[in-house]
Amino acid sequence: MAKPQMRVGIGILILRGKDILLGRRISGHRSGTWQTAGGHLEFGESFNDCVRREIDEEVGIKVTNIRQVIATNDIFHQEHKHYVSVFMACDYVSGDPIAREPDKCSEWRWFPKDKLPSPLFLPYAKVLRLVK
Repeated sequence: MAKPQMRVGIGILILRGKDILLGRRISGHRSGTWQTAGGHLEFGESFNDCVRREIDEEVGIKVTNIRQVIATNDIFHQEHKHYVSVFMACDYVSGDPIAREPDKCSEWRWFPKDKLPSPLFLPYAKVLRLVK
């Protein structure tokens, strides 16, 4: 059995008007769900620096107006994972979203905030309901 672990995750709500950018997970726990960009906070890294790094690594677009939104406490008992996720929002500036980590995410698509795809990754589902 895997040893339980607790990590700090950063979820990134990339907004373009009334649309939000979501990607389809194809690896890791909860494969097949739709998620926002994001990842793990690295030691010594600020939230804003993590947002910039993750967007560059995963999507390759330009954003502005990075801000903190909310935090969630999510426990995935079957996977023995515990995440405290800090959700940040930012506004899209330019570029075409590209799946720069094709082994983790098959595609990125813009969705109207009132017409989200299913299924959503658990932490993102909670937050997206709160920030509509």
